[in-house]
Amino acid sequence: MKRSVEPFKDYWMLPGGMMTEGLTMEESVSKVLYGLTGINNVHIEQVKCYSEVDRHPVKRVVTVCFYALVKPENHPVIAKNYVSDVVWHSVNEMPNLGFDHNSLAVDALAKLRQNLKENLIFGELLPEKFTLKELQDLYESILDESLDRRNFRKKILQTDLLIATNEKKAGVKGGPELYSIKKK
Repeated sequence: MKRSVEPFKDYWMLPGGMMTEGLTMEESVSKVLYGLTGINNVHIEQVKCYSEVDRHPVKRVVTVCFYALVKPENHPVIAKNYVSDVVWHSVNEMPNLGFDHNSLAVDALAKLRQNLKENLIFGELLPEKFTLKELQDLYESILDESLDRRNFRKKILQTDLLIATNEKKAGVKGGPELYSIKKK
């Protein structure tokens, strides 16, 4: 989002705001995300707490950073409050951000990549039922690297995090098998 007030007026930055009294951290994050962008009901996950004394040029600010897993095409964003513009940016083409938000974005991507190795929380990034190719394509886009097909399939099936649905993908010759993520 592009900030419309000083400090850092006209700088791009990550959505953020204040914690609301009576709400949990996660509820406040969801409320702020919706209030600034119109996005709600998406998977969010905490990244890290930032408490460096000089993070903000005017006042003392402590930030708890979260990332959200969303498909941009499912969420046309709306500029609200102190925001002049809201745009989706590719991680590889992200502009220089105001405050220390470059660090927050880098840390969030690192946390997402780390989480790929430990569990399969993809929010709405995958359909409820998906092929191993669709899963591999998602991994490759997040990791920004190509993965060997056979090794990926072997490792992902060894995690015991997927359920074979015994269904085939319609409209594709040979109908690759569909999988879903085991509920925790």
